[in-house]
Amino acid sequence: MRAPRHLIHLILLILITGCTTVVNRVQLDRELGRPDPGRFDRPAAAPAQAPDYQTRVRPILERRCVACHACYDAPCQLKLTRHDGITRGANAESIYAGTRLLSASPNRLGFDAHSNAAWRDKGFHPVLNERAATPQANRDASVLYRILALKQRNPGPDSGPLPAGRFDFSIDRPQTCTRIEGMPDFEKEHPDWGMPFGLPALSTAEHDILSRWIEAGAPFTPRPPLSAALRARLEEWETLLNGNSLRDQLVARYIYEHWYIGQLYLDDEHAQRFELVRSRSAPGQPIDVIATRRPYDDPGVARVYYRLRPTDETLVAKTHMPLALDEGRRARLKRWFFDAPFTVSSLPGYDPKTASNPFAAFKALPVDARYRFMLDDAGFTVMGFMKGPVCRGQVALNVINDHFWVLFYSPEGEVARNTQGLLDSTRPNLRMPAEDDSTTGILAWNKYAKAERRYLATKSAFMAGLPRLRPQLTDLWNGDGRNPNAGLTVFRHFDSASVIRGLAGEQPQTVLLLGYPLLERMHYLLVAGFDVYGNTGHQLATRLYMDFLRMEGEENFLTLLPLKHRQKVLDGWYRGRPDPRILEFADARSYFPGETGMRYRTTDPLGELYAGIHRYLRPVRPLPLDLAPNGLRVEQVGQLRALNRITGRSASRMPEHSLLIVHNGKDPVRVLSLLRNSAHSNVAGLFDEDARRLPDEDSLIVLDGIVGAYPNALFHLDASELPRFVRAVETLASDDDVQRLHQRFAVRRTDARFWRISDAVHDYWQSVEPRQAAILDYSRLENR
Repeated sequence: MRAPRHLIHLILLILITGCTTVVNRVQLDRELGRPDPGRFDRPAAAPAQAPDYQTRVRPILERRCVACHACYDAPCQLKLTRHDGITRGANAESIYAGTRLLSASPNRLGFDAHSNAAWRDKGFHPVLNERAATPQANRDASVLYRILALKQRNPGPDSGPLPAGRFDFSIDRPQTCTRIEGMPDFEKEHPDWGMPFGLPALSTAEHDILSRWIEAGAPFTPRPPLSAALRARLEEWETLLNGNSLRDQLVARYIYEHWYIGQLYLDDEHAQRFELVRSRSAPGQPIDVIATRRPYDDPGVARVYYRLRPTDETLVAKTHMPLALDEGRRARLKRWFFDAPFTVSSLPGYDPKTASNPFAAFKALPVDARYRFMLDDAGFTVMGFMKGPVCRGQVALNVINDHFWVLFYSPEGEVARNTQGLLDSTRPNLRMPAEDDSTTGILAWNKYAKAERRYLATKSAFMAGLPRLRPQLTDLWNGDGRNPNAGLTVFRHFDSASVIRGLAGEQPQTVLLLGYPLLERMHYLLVAGFDVYGNTGHQLATRLYMDFLRMEGEENFLTLLPLKHRQKVLDGWYRGRPDPRILEFADARSYFPGETGMRYRTTDPLGELYAGIHRYLRPVRPLPLDLAPNGLRVEQVGQLRALNRITGRSASRMPEHSLLIVHNGKDPVRVLSLLRNSAHSNVAGLFDEDARRLPDEDSLIVLDGIVGAYPNALFHLDASELPRFVRAVETLASDDDVQRLHQRFAVRRTDARFWRISDAVHDYWQSVEPRQAAILDYSRLENR
């Protein structure tokens, strides 16, 4: 049989391209010498004329390149957030492989390889010159230099949308990870694909600095050593976390498994961040990091030490989870754990069934202490579910609604006081998918569904047997009157999500009420036990199990309503869903047949409950949730608030996540977040999300400051234009209307002001929230 003509042409093209690449490699080897992967592993003195990395080069990389090249979703795995990420280079393998039958090998900077030669063995190819160390070679043999220079030669249009046929901004687009040998062909075939991709070129001055740095061999300037005061604080914390008693070792293991994903800081300046790692070496010695796939995997040593390792990585909004290690937190840890009157007779092992189940591994630790530890910064805890192990994923995130609240049972309440008894009666049913490691069978989640069914039956009977349990507002944690973590708001932005402290919006789409077992299970399911490098079965089981946890949290909340009203609310949250396999998630009476302890006075008990929760948690409500003038007139603030009243089809035509950059005369810009809450008939299905969309019920919410990491649009306007902007959003009726809105107010990818306005946004964030501020990701910007 003869092959189709187009197939023959494709084969010939591949052969010709391959031959060209080989010829180019041979020519580079002859002219510049063979590559030396160890070149950047041997620090060399920077030439006198080289721009300093920390003060001149890094700021440009952070504000212009890190916007897309960070985390696991960096194109070609090229991470520009730290110098060894640049020298490591690129890898065409996609971490987000939805059809992976076996788990992949992790490629985590600072953990899974410690030399460029080792990264080459793991499939990474250089983007800097590893041949002869001359200025010309450093330019000609550097992918980074040539792709930046390509943008300078072909900066692209300076207005309007980019040509859709030539630019693909979808997050699952095929990756083009060109090696230096293929750059001549890449430059001919894609002259408009220079970097920054799909955004304005660097300024002449910025390009000159990066060019001279690359020509000089991309030298690295380390940060200055830690100050004496900071070293003293570091030693205090490492001493606390490395006590010799069995109790101290178990407590430290528990803390590590919850904090390992955070960016920790020890001083008020919080310029130097640390990460908590497991080490083979004790405090006072160089850190010998133990790299395991999960934080609870077998370390392979008899004694583990928990060390604070300084990190020089750029802070990016999609992974940034700051946590202050201050004296107050240290004192609370000592009170709950290290000085508490309990004993530990033996340490748990690291076999997967034990280590993946916190109720088994840490059963010797007081439940009250564990719960208070997680509540202490519940925003950090819940943020880990959104930011910790991944940076994107629609399939993973369509398990949650676009706008919901998270509340917590009071540690002093009836439910919390009886948690230990519940755990003792049903611990075997609290197994989670992570015990199957990272290569899980597609149908493995069935056994966890059965265990969940048994757990809920036990829990329902247990709660019904508590004679004093009549759920009411005082059963909710109020933050002890001072902690803003008492109520959280979660926003989903299609394939990303964000968490803020405080209750935003008058009425969310749903509410989760969490106690210790549920909060802990979420952490070990979505953070400690989730492996982004795992196979499809592992990721599917995780997603489906989270359905159970979400519905349990919602059922907890419904117990605050009158028994006769619960089913109506539950059915409204799950319109059109298939019958769930677990009775307690379909029948509100089966979950908890007891009556609420609250008295309702209206025919809208759900609305009355929302209003009551607002009042109950008002003492700890963060001020930024209430739009303040801050340089704007009262009527202008009113115009901003009018955006909160836009619903239906007009709202549905707005981007998921917009930033409003409002300019008001000579005052600094003010940045607000405008979020679209997409309504669904239910979030009980894994696929066909579009079929469950209810655009007529979509809504908008405007919040002070920056919420979210992936803006889809930047709108820049003068304060005097607010009425016009609001009117334009209110009357969006077609794609043409959307195009006119962007034409008038949007800072498009082609806008000559783009980087200047981007810098103003980041400067604003740094000025108002220095602990939370980080670099935004522009990979989701719409091309309208």
